[in-house]
Amino acid sequence: MTILSSQEQQTTWSQKLAAGLKAWRFGSVLSVFLLVVGVLGWRLVDLQVVDNTFLRKQGDVRTIRVETIDAHRGVIADRYGEPLAVSTPVQTIWANPSEMDPDEPRLANLARLLDLREATLRQRIRDYASREFIYLRRKVQPELADDVKALEISGIYSRQEYRRYYPAGEVTAHIVGFTNIDEKGQEGMELAYNQWLSGESGRKRVLKDNRGRVIKDLTLIQDARHGHDLTLSIDLRLQYLAYRELKAVVTAHKARGGTLVMLDVDTGEVLAMVNQGSYNPNDRSQLAPENLRNKAITDVFEPGSTMKPIAMAAALESGKYVVNTTIDTSPGYRRFGRFTIRDHRNYGVLSLTDIIVKSSNVGISRIATEIGGDVIQNLYARVGIGQPTGIGFPGEAVGVLPSPPKWRPVEEATLSYGYGLSVNALQLAQAYMVLANGGIRYPVSLIRLDEKPVGERVLSEKVSSDIRSMLEAVVVRGTGKRARPGFYSAGGKTGTVHLVGKHGYEDDEYKSIFAGMAPIDNPRIVTVVAVDAPQSGEYYGGEVAAPVFARVMGNALRLLNVEPELEVGAKASVSEKPSGTRG
Repeated sequence: MTILSSQEQQTTWSQKLAAGLKAWRFGSVLSVFLLVVGVLGWRLVDLQVVDNTFLRKQGDVRTIRVETIDAHRGVIADRYGEPLAVSTPVQTIWANPSEMDPDEPRLANLARLLDLREATLRQRIRDYASREFIYLRRKVQPELADDVKALEISGIYSRQEYRRYYPAGEVTAHIVGFTNIDEKGQEGMELAYNQWLSGESGRKRVLKDNRGRVIKDLTLIQDARHGHDLTLSIDLRLQYLAYRELKAVVTAHKARGGTLVMLDVDTGEVLAMVNQGSYNPNDRSQLAPENLRNKAITDVFEPGSTMKPIAMAAALESGKYVVNTTIDTSPGYRRFGRFTIRDHRNYGVLSLTDIIVKSSNVGISRIATEIGGDVIQNLYARVGIGQPTGIGFPGEAVGVLPSPPKWRPVEEATLSYGYGLSVNALQLAQAYMVLANGGIRYPVSLIRLDEKPVGERVLSEKVSSDIRSMLEAVVVRGTGKRARPGFYSAGGKTGTVHLVGKHGYEDDEYKSIFAGMAPIDNPRIVTVVAVDAPQSGEYYGGEVAAPVFARVMGNALRLLNVEPELEVGAKASVSEKPSGTRG
């Protein structure tokens, strides 16, 4: 029997203890491992089978997005449905800088496609590395967006938007106006009816992959509401015609600019309204701020002799004068203190019709001082001079119609022949509309009317008929001979006024005006033509503005299927030279 020493016994005990501890540690670690595996296994089962809401929510957070559904802006059309402003689908290129490498070689090709500087593009990506969205190029053609996508650069995306396009370009620019890049109206009817034309964007939930591409539409949150369409009163055929003729006369006479307004006599609808200079709303790279104004509405001027027929109407309405009344205009001028009013020459005794035909300042001023300034001013206001037209166009200028407590004789005189007051071209056209339709003042409208509006009688049929006869005589044998529109009769009045400069009236700058109507026996259209500062040597209204009226009215009546008056050609022949009076 072997007996171990105490030292050997102690060593054996230590070995057994170490082995026991090792086994215990192994068992403990194994137990903990099995426990963890069991817990994880249970959690996986719990998440995947028993309660999978958490994982689904986390997955949704990473893959489901709320996308905007763009609403397109309403169409603006002419009275026959021809589009004047439409929204076309385009693509916007954007980037997520947090997903991009500024040193990506293909960025050079991207910069070339988007017409960007490569160095600037790379620097933007570095500067906005912490962001998830920046615009690279707004509203490009879909073909260009396809070329960008073909580069397959990480972090580059596109989305559909809408871009405003104007088919008639500068021809309708001053009426229609334009929008900014976000399709918010900035000028013209786009601005005036912005709320009506604007749509309301919708929203939807979509499923996207890790590159931001839409895999599936999930639910519709709110449907997009597209903007309402807007139908204008203008006739695009007449608008093109008016634009062409006005541009031609401004170019031919080297004028500073011009305006033309055409109204429907029986409704007050604007059939055409053009200005020179103009601009192309589809290309604003050369946009000049001074060309943005619709001068037919926003700019005022002294109407000159075009007011004489209305002053004459006030005289007839007063009962103190009849058509056959004669006025002695000798010696061809009148003095009011330091002011002198002159005719082109001494016309002697003139009938009321001849005062209008020869545009006699002396004759109409004698009538004005007889009936008084209040009588003339009252009729001017009733036909719309110095009053808002109610057209609802941004920036409308009302003009000035003087109403002093006591009229001085010189003020009555100048009021009768259109100095000392100011109007816009639309107001002047509205006033002549009253003369044309038998004395009814209708509110003017740039929106097509489905039924005839309610008008206000402001002048008797008899007086308006007498004035139309005088206006016809102006075209047949007076200062407006060049205004005769081919095979149609017409009536109107010329006007030539000094333009106002920094130091008062300019001696060598004029505005040439013609306001008239046709056919004269049953007027259908009223047109006002005004040309600013013609420089070709001719500047009288009968020389510059009247021929434009003739061409525009003749073609417009033909386009509107108004039957020609063949007997016009049989009327007494008239010279193409104006009579030489300044009116």
